[in-house]
Amino acid sequence: MDKLKIPENHSGISKTLRLPENIVEDVQNLANLKNLSFNRTIISLLEFSLENLDDNDKIALNNKRI
Repeated sequence: MDKLKIPENHSGISKTLRLPENIVEDVQNLANLKNLSFNRTIISLLEFSLENLDDNDKIALNNKRI
């Protein structure tokens, strides 16, 4: 399995998400462990997930970008 790589910085837009409490706790614990912000940790997890989508989902997503 691939390893999680966390880049230095980013720019972006603001979005509001409602997350289950147990996920927030796990992500916050991971962020604390890695000495990162909650936001930076969420971004890294989302980037990893998008890069490792099921092949059919990747194709569908790429078709939406066109």
